[in-house]
Amino acid sequence: MSVDISNFSLSSRIASLVHAHFDALPTRSKPTIFPDGSKEWIPMTGLVAVKGENTPLESLTCISVTSGAKCLSASHIPRCRGLVLHDCHAEILAIRAFNYWLLTECNSVLSREKQLPNGHDTPDEEKVPDSPFIQRRKIEEDEDGIDTPSTEWPPFEIRPDIKIYMYCTCAPCGDASMELCMAAQEDATPWEVLQQEGPLPKTEDAEVPGTETLLDGRAHFSLLGVVRRKPARMDAESTRSKSCSDKLALRQVSSLLSCETSRLIAPTENAYLAGLILPEDEISRVGCDRSFGENGRMQALCGRYWPRETKGKENTPGYRFRPFQVLSVPSEEVAALWPFAKPKSVSCPAISLEQEGDPLTSSAKVKKTRPGNVSAIWILAPSYKHPSAMTLDTGSKSVPALRRSKTGLYETIINGVKQGNRASSPGARGASSLSRAKLWALLREISPASVPHTYQTDISPSRSLPGTPKAEDPHVNTVQHHIPDTTTYQDFKNPSSLEDPLQIRMQAIRDAKLVLRGWVANSGDETWGLDVLVDPKKRKR
Repeated sequence: MSVDISNFSLSSRIASLVHAHFDALPTRSKPTIFPDGSKEWIPMTGLVAVKGENTPLESLTCISVTSGAKCLSASHIPRCRGLVLHDCHAEILAIRAFNYWLLTECNSVLSREKQLPNGHDTPDEEKVPDSPFIQRRKIEEDEDGIDTPSTEWPPFEIRPDIKIYMYCTCAPCGDASMELCMAAQEDATPWEVLQQEGPLPKTEDAEVPGTETLLDGRAHFSLLGVVRRKPARMDAESTRSKSCSDKLALRQVSSLLSCETSRLIAPTENAYLAGLILPEDEISRVGCDRSFGENGRMQALCGRYWPRETKGKENTPGYRFRPFQVLSVPSEEVAALWPFAKPKSVSCPAISLEQEGDPLTSSAKVKKTRPGNVSAIWILAPSYKHPSAMTLDTGSKSVPALRRSKTGLYETIINGVKQGNRASSPGARGASSLSRAKLWALLREISPASVPHTYQTDISPSRSLPGTPKAEDPHVNTVQHHIPDTTTYQDFKNPSSLEDPLQIRMQAIRDAKLVLRGWVANSGDETWGLDVLVDPKKRKR
């Protein structure tokens, strides 16, 4: 039965839209409710673009819907080779999905420009509608009152009337939910650190030498405002995935843009999260203010600008600390929409992937309620169809549309790889489109000349199709010029050239990690190249 949501608040309308998209997914992407009454639960997240100040339902566009509650242990990371997702918590998958969508949106716009008679300088009467989400950056009007494209880099920006909101069915793990975790205990008093424990151990892997090691997700409740690892059972091998609270806090400085999309999209104000929407009983105002607020743990970054010369220029792209709103949805509304909620008796939302099926988890309580091991990924299709979409396995054939939204990507993920594949022996076929290798390859597809000739064909067989960008296209040449030809992911993500615009992003992230106490690198999956996407059988030919 349809429900009239026209009088709902913005947060309720966003929540309803996200749930409607998840409900329309195939059963295989959802938690299981068993005949004996036991069931799985899962956190779910959606990113929604809101256009304009007035917010009728038609001004809301669901960009991505994801679910998940698992992450890899630290020992598994070196075996990933860019092909396995480290962190499958719903919030993190949603941000990766958003960046995948932005890359496909840029790709489709560049493809459309190439098909126009004079690129993007086509007379108004011959133009087709622009992307409703991104636009080419403009410089000030010339003497004739005409805006012309900017020569500055990156070339695109999210349209200024677009705001991005994140909806989650439960509070982000880590610092923002510590009060909720404490309240779920029989004794809600914060745990004291015994005097004989002394200071927390040091680690050589810390981003900042001499900082504290990562805290367990369930330990040291009396220490607040610090970086924590993803929750895991006390007897499980620890992870180095930072909590969702910490990753969202870092995004308040680095924006929602990844290192891939930062090469194409400028970090304007609306490239940051405008609001985080949660069920009202999943919000600790004290915890959220401490984790994300301008007077919380990030306070030292207020008034900082990267680069410095953008200080005082609010409309100029650049990195700065941008707190987001924390909005609520009535809990009874969410309860009616979400049968897969985390039981209130389960205080923390994740166990590590390797512990799935462990005999220690076989108690009656766990059998009744346990986190699902399946992650769903759904992403909106780009505004314009790109030729490569005909050849890539995006899952859109099995899910062509959800709630009248065309599907750009649909995947079911188990243990960090596509369902039916093994994370212990990752290969290109099983790699999610949101994996490091696939996202890097997608960026390279936008600039084909930067891909080493030895594996161009294997990564994107669509380059020979009509309409695929060619090196002589001036718009594509501009993109190619600004994407360095690096051989390893480590070199790509951490450019050595001081002239590379990603250096500014890296500095902003380094400064933010100095404020976020105890950030430890989840390292070990950087020293591979795009040849990991080459089929070994083809390589022998």
